[in-house]
Amino acid sequence: MTKRMLIMLGTVGLFFGGILVYQLVLKPVMMRKFIPVGVIPPQTVSTTKAEFSEWRGEFQAVGTLRAVRGADIAPEVPGVITAIEFQSGQEVEAGAPLVRLNAESDLARLQSLAAAAELAEVNYQRDQKQLEILAVSRAVVDADAANLKSAKAQLAEQQALVNKKFVRAPFAGRVGIRAVDIGQYVTAGTKLVTLQALDPVYVDFYAPQKSLGKIVPKQKVTLSTDAFAGEQFIGEISSIDPKVDPATRNVQVRATVRNSKRSLLPGMFATVSIATGGPQRFITLPQTSVSYNPYGDTVFVVEKQKGQDGKASLLAQQKFVTTGSTRGDQVAILSGIKEGDTVVTAGQIKLRPGVPVIVNNSIQPANDPAPRPKDQ
Repeated sequence: MTKRMLIMLGTVGLFFGGILVYQLVLKPVMMRKFIPVGVIPPQTVSTTKAEFSEWRGEFQAVGTLRAVRGADIAPEVPGVITAIEFQSGQEVEAGAPLVRLNAESDLARLQSLAAAAELAEVNYQRDQKQLEILAVSRAVVDADAANLKSAKAQLAEQQALVNKKFVRAPFAGRVGIRAVDIGQYVTAGTKLVTLQALDPVYVDFYAPQKSLGKIVPKQKVTLSTDAFAGEQFIGEISSIDPKVDPATRNVQVRATVRNSKRSLLPGMFATVSIATGGPQRFITLPQTSVSYNPYGDTVFVVEKQKGQDGKASLLAQQKFVTTGSTRGDQVAILSGIKEGDTVVTAGQIKLRPGVPVIVNNSIQPANDPAPRPKDQ
């Protein structure tokens, strides 16, 4: 019985001893043999060559178009519309009649006051002649003169009221769609139609305060809008607001743009481009190449290095860069890398300094200086 127990204990001891020897001795040896310690698998990335390209100093902003002269035409007095003298969308001259209001009673009163003014004139002339022969006193003539002035003033006042019954275009331009009909009663201030002078037009936009030194009156601007793709409109800066908005640190700028075809309409938005300097050369990369961090902007550069076995391999090295302006998908690099460096454009999120890489440029990120939206 004791002998069997010893044999069983010995067998169990050998079994667990073998497991312990395997775990502590054989397994590490096998792992070192088949899995090299400290070897980092290479990461697949796409790259591009750092090259110089020409940049034009340019400032762009989104602006809003407004007419040099524009107004919603409304009557100064109430009344019933008796005639509409224009067609919607018509070009009209300054002073052209637009709407007539009922003025019969006002015209009748005008004739009455005109007759009273004529009578006051006759009385004044008669009494002046009588004063020469001392038939009347100076006081009578003075009273006649005062009555004449009062009558003429009342006549002028009534004439002004009658004139207000005839609504005229205050300036030349294009009328919009009429908002009233014949026979409609309108009060003072009721919109009748909009009138807009379309050539030239203003474009108002905002510029950051750092751009103020590059923007001056009479400077040329180029305007484009998605309503007329591929067409550019030329103008110049006409005024700069003398105050910077303390909330946004932006200043309002106004440019005047020729609009001979009357194609630009008030209220449209447009892109304003201003050339702010001569052409410059900068190393240019896709914006996806740069990792923007609070501690500094970085890129990964691929370098060829030889290992201990003498074989060359591609390793990623991180470098700090100073970025400049952007245009479309591109960014200008002011310092940190040199022309000809191989820069990672995609896949850098998997990298850290010294990591081996495999370059696969079958798919490249967008690198267009002036991208346009595409209809899918």
